[in-house]
Amino acid sequence: MGSLNLCCHKALPNARLLPYSSAVKTIITIKPCISSSSSTINHHRHYRNSPTAVASTAKQLTSPELVALEYSDLNINYENVSQEVGHVRIRQHVNPFAPSFSIPAPVPNWSQVFKDSTLPLMVDIGSGNHGVALANRAEFWARELSLHNIHFMFANATISFKELVSAYPGPLMLVSILCPDPHFKKRHHKRRVVQKPLVDSIVNNLMPGGQVFIESDVLEVAVDMRDLFDEESDLIQHIDGSMECDEEGWLINNPMGIRTEREIHAEFEGAKIYRRLYQKLLV
Repeated sequence: MGSLNLCCHKALPNARLLPYSSAVKTIITIKPCISSSSSTINHHRHYRNSPTAVASTAKQLTSPELVALEYSDLNINYENVSQEVGHVRIRQHVNPFAPSFSIPAPVPNWSQVFKDSTLPLMVDIGSGNHGVALANRAEFWARELSLHNIHFMFANATISFKELVSAYPGPLMLVSILCPDPHFKKRHHKRRVVQKPLVDSIVNNLMPGGQVFIESDVLEVAVDMRDLFDEESDLIQHIDGSMECDEEGWLINNPMGIRTEREIHAEFEGAKIYRRLYQKLLV
């Protein structure tokens, strides 16, 4: 099951895409883009609060406080959001084949969703349950931060992604899939959000030079996603020359400059995050 977080970015001279939180992990977010630079993702941005610095003080912090510390630059109001929409769990197991998730999401009128729907689009695909609650939390933060170029939807991305993105007037510039539900049991692997039909939809709709960022704290899931995108090497290739990778080709750092809630918790517990960044060929 995947939901969509859509963001539309204004094209501004010499501006880069703003990093955004994947707190809305089960939502399609469509964002029009803030980038006219040649690189979609800022490869050199560093955390104000580095993972090491956060971990050194985390022993005295609760999990929500640990996340709030790293997100302090974003001025996210965690106190009020809990009162408004309640507590939201990060990971839930969902059966995407359930009848309630088999109906495609209605395509919105993009000209009503965004002021300028011709601008480049970013889509964050998540997975999990409580999608409506996650969407409400994200919408609350967007209002708090006066963000008007972002939209949240609860949908089954496997079924709805192609139709939603194809109907968007502007180009698809970036797709991210961050720590999707692993569905550990072998008989449930078919429920994983990254399957060949979704990969084909992403690659075919991505603009030339557009990027795909994937990551997971579960090696088996990361390898699964990597293998599916590697199969599309005639259209999309892994970016590794300009960023630090380990000996197996996994990115050392998150190129978006800000970690997800899942990353913060997992790395604090000593887990490794497996990351890959792909770019569609220009020709």
